[in-house]
Amino acid sequence: MKNILFIMGDQHRWDCIGAYGNKILQTPYLDALAQDGVKHTEHYTTYPVCTPARYSILSGLYTHQHMGWSNHCTLADGIETFPKILRKNGYKTAAIGKMHATPTYLDMGFDKMILCEQDGDGRYDDDYHKYLKEQGLLDENDLIDQRQEFRAKADEKYWNTCGAMKSNLDEKHHSTTWITNRALEEINSWGEGGNMMLVSYVKPHHPFDPPAPYDTMYNPEEIEILPGYTEEVSDVDYEHGSGYFDHKNLTEDKLRQVTAHYYGSITHMDHHIGRLIEALKAKGLYEDTLIVYTSDHGEYLGFHHMLLKANYMYDPLAKVPLIIKYPNNEYKGKINEQISCNIDLAPTFLKQANCQIPWTMKGLNLANQEVGREMTICEGLRVDMCNGVLERYYEYMVRSKDYKLIISKNFTHYRFFDLKKDPYELNDVAADLQYKEEIERHKAFLAQTMTFDALTPIYLNEEEKVFIEDKKPDLDKRREVEEYFKLKVPYEKE
Repeated sequence: MKNILFIMGDQHRWDCIGAYGNKILQTPYLDALAQDGVKHTEHYTTYPVCTPARYSILSGLYTHQHMGWSNHCTLADGIETFPKILRKNGYKTAAIGKMHATPTYLDMGFDKMILCEQDGDGRYDDDYHKYLKEQGLLDENDLIDQRQEFRAKADEKYWNTCGAMKSNLDEKHHSTTWITNRALEEINSWGEGGNMMLVSYVKPHHPFDPPAPYDTMYNPEEIEILPGYTEEVSDVDYEHGSGYFDHKNLTEDKLRQVTAHYYGSITHMDHHIGRLIEALKAKGLYEDTLIVYTSDHGEYLGFHHMLLKANYMYDPLAKVPLIIKYPNNEYKGKINEQISCNIDLAPTFLKQANCQIPWTMKGLNLANQEVGREMTICEGLRVDMCNGVLERYYEYMVRSKDYKLIISKNFTHYRFFDLKKDPYELNDVAADLQYKEEIERHKAFLAQTMTFDALTPIYLNEEEKVFIEDKKPDLDKRREVEEYFKLKVPYEKE
């Protein structure tokens, strides 16, 4: 049985790793992992929001299948996850860090959960904030950024920096450090095989508040603004969402500071990922351990003059890094340019562990380097105010190698981009008749996926709540009634 180390960042834009071509950002340990493994260049989230994306990773299902459409939702008990299957097959499973589930310690297949949450009430349930309380400490920046009752009272510095500032916590108390320390304790208990651990970092999710010295590691004045930045936010983007920090208030100086702190958070996380890798090497487990790094979704970071997420599913938001180091460094140094997505991770883990993949998981086994997707889809639930009425509707992205279709509300509301000519998604060509055939091909792929290829699994729970207690299934009474009717059946008894 192989050991599996699954490391996940949060809101990590795909091109913000040295191995993906970023010449400023220092990520030596992720770069080395990519050299020993496979770097996927076309990997996409299934929903660019934390909880829905994480449920897809765990279950191998699209959001419309697992039904977790928001950050405050529950993965149904009857849905299989790859940790549940590994646990059934003798693996010891652990989750360290951010899970973003409701309830906070929802059983998704882990024998052990040591959590560090951020959004919602999870921060009041988890282990990390109990630790801070015991130490007499407060993660002030994070609290102000994440809880609306405190954010409403935030000072000018928070708004002027878009939450990009030095952490009020020393490095030794920062969430990234604390998560790593708990994960190292787990690795120290590992034997030769049969262990699976998810190490899920809070960062580089906003607020962008790395601790010293990482807060000054990158000089904002020397930062190169990433491709796709525009001088102002377009009307079509702004109408779709004004931003967690108003996009119209974003300036180049603010963006440089945000980027410098975002980079600092990533380098800080990379340093601690290095500690995990060095611990595996020290125990002689590195070579034979499956190690995966990815993120739940990306970050605009100035793309189209926007920050964070919650707008159209442009590539910086929908595209995420994926590095897979296979046991014995198989496929070492390979660059995989095939399209893949979140639902491909669960079957890949299970195949590596020699476990049977359930029929509900239709994703690819990414160890097969020659197989990829023609297209992939991304889903989202939009909640907008329209003429004073709260309107809810679904939005979809269909991404192929050369094109992108974004559909809102229904098949007549869509945008289309020719990514060969327009890699930064600035020119909507939906009305151009020369693209009619491609548009229809992408629509057909979405219809085929949603209607036939990715069906909602059957939900079954014999222990589901009943309307009165004495109506709960009683196996003895059931058998008694069954025997009665067997005796009454009018056929010849043996």
